[in-house]
Amino acid sequence: MTGCENEKDRRMLTLFEAGRCCGVSTRTIAEWVESGKLGACCTDAGHRRIRLADLNEFLAQRQMPPVDEAVERRVAGEWPRRCILVVDDDQVIVETLVLALEEDEFNYEVISAADGFEAGLQVSRCKPHLVILDIMMPDTNGYQVCRRLKSDPETAEIKIVVLSAYMDDESYRRMREYGADLCFSKPLPLDQLRDEVARLLGLVRRSSVPGGTAAEAKSS
Repeated sequence: MTGCENEKDRRMLTLFEAGRCCGVSTRTIAEWVESGKLGACCTDAGHRRIRLADLNEFLAQRQMPPVDEAVERRVAGEWPRRCILVVDDDQVIVETLVLALEEDEFNYEVISAADGFEAGLQVSRCKPHLVILDIMMPDTNGYQVCRRLKSDPETAEIKIVVLSAYMDDESYRRMREYGADLCFSKPLPLDQLRDEVARLLGLVRRSSVPGGTAAEAKSS
């Protein structure tokens, strides 16, 4: 994959958007990219994007109708994107979680931070709806980050999922006391993580909705 010159270019599609344009799942788009059939690029943050021109070339080779800019704009604008911040100093874990969440049907915007300081900057800049947090980090710990977010009225509504290899009974008790919404031990199966994230954000999968279209649940 090559680098994306400008992630904000409207002619760049997320894997979710490319799938919606073609009428296939995000996983199918990811498989086309991974097999080399469909060209993709990477942003500086490591997110995969599909150029509209590359997608249309791929479709033309298979005698499928192209995606015009009107369809692209409609698909990009029809879905209220949720932002998720992944905070972990293990880059392999970060990349795994980012890819798994980006390929979900809900078209999340996924950003990452390697430590508490960077997490604070990302929270201020992007206002995430949910944070996936490790307990052990180089400059601070997850307890402090969780307590800081939940004690500030401006960030108290952010959902916090703790994933840690050190999730003993005491760690679980402390994280819940500081306001974590869910706590799990690593490794957590990615399918379960995606389901828990969607549930916390009040989202319902297509397979759960009559007619097969994804819906957004009303918060109680």
